[in-house]
Amino acid sequence: MLDLAAPDLGIGGQSVSAVAVLLRDEALSGFRFARGRGLPYIGISTGIDEIGPEVAAFMQDPTRSTVVLGTEWLVGATSVTTLALARRFSRVDDIRIGLLLDDEDQGGPAQVSDLEGLTNAPPAALTRRNGTYVWRSGEDARTSFRAVDGTQMDAIAISPNDILALAAATDAPNVEINLATGMSSSRRRGERMSTEIVIELRGQDDAGRPLATRHAVVHPQGQFPLTGLGVAMVLERCLAMDGRPPAPAGLYFPCQLLEPASYRTRLEEIGGRILVLEAP
Repeated sequence: MLDLAAPDLGIGGQSVSAVAVLLRDEALSGFRFARGRGLPYIGISTGIDEIGPEVAAFMQDPTRSTVVLGTEWLVGATSVTTLALARRFSRVDDIRIGLLLDDEDQGGPAQVSDLEGLTNAPPAALTRRNGTYVWRSGEDARTSFRAVDGTQMDAIAISPNDILALAAATDAPNVEINLATGMSSSRRRGERMSTEIVIELRGQDDAGRPLATRHAVVHPQGQFPLTGLGVAMVLERCLAMDGRPPAPAGLYFPCQLLEPASYRTRLEEIGGRILVLEAP
């Protein structure tokens, strides 16, 4: 049992290679422990409006260790796939991502609390519109998107770190991410619940012609296998367990560390798929 109030987290001299914080840690106990020992660190529950303390602490000694701001939706499943799909474009104008979380796809009390915070009293959500970052709230944050099976789902705007990562990597002037909870497409077919990430891109191809694509990342066991995959691959990258030199000390998003082809291979190995859908 960890003791988050203790400087050593209650583990004494036990050897530790890296630290992954999977729940909210307002005191930054895991972060401070990792930095104190010069260990790679990933946190996956710090919201886009809460990253200041981690970033400020990193800036005090940026060469000490690798820090990964892992609060991308399902730790890379969204951003890594979107950036791979964007390679078909010479210019990306619009990135619109719809996240469908089945209402049977729930974990422990901490995860349920985080979800209730997003859906019952959602904070303002960061979105990029016409090249400007804006905060959506109230009615402006309410929208809808089509699930994999074409069902229109009511949704609310949210802003995981994918918003920042995708806008910075593609310079797309319009980037938004919306979350719906309810029955997933697979459950409407009479199968077990699944998780869906619907990715719509618009822009131009290499010949300057309009191009629009629509894909989905799905997993028949819900959100948790994808979250676990992302955390595992980030730690492997930081610790050089993937056969390459370790990631240099620095501040990263998962999509800056994970190679798309390797990610897709591992995704498919654990039962996930990337579907090609009818373009918008």
